[in-house]
Amino acid sequence: MACRISELVIECRDPQRLAAFWCEVLDFVVLDTEDDGAVEIGPREGFGGLQPTLIFSPTTEPRRGKLPLHIDVNATDRDQDAELERLLRLGARPADVGQTGEESWHCLADPEGNEFCLLRARLS
Repeated sequence: MACRISELVIECRDPQRLAAFWCEVLDFVVLDTEDDGAVEIGPREGFGGLQPTLIFSPTTEPRRGKLPLHIDVNATDRDQDAELERLLRLGARPADVGQTGEESWHCLADPEGNEFCLLRARLS
């Protein structure tokens, strides 16, 4: 038997704002809101499926440098260019993390500056 990643916890200043952004990016829904302001989002089927849920946990601590983990996404129903346009409309912005311009992915940042990458669609 093995473990699976069930949740990813992301500390942030505005959990509601990031939850709304990532719900739009991933077609997730809000699953739970805690008394402390934490917001959990996940697939419409709820917790326990193949995809982990994301928990946006409020913090007032300043972020110290680059996060040691980032999220990679790829479009499921359109090409990479169309998905890039959609993500930018949702509030993502280009992020410079030292890329050369030759990469097959786009580096972006969410509304709080957390980097993530838009990959090309993978073929099975």
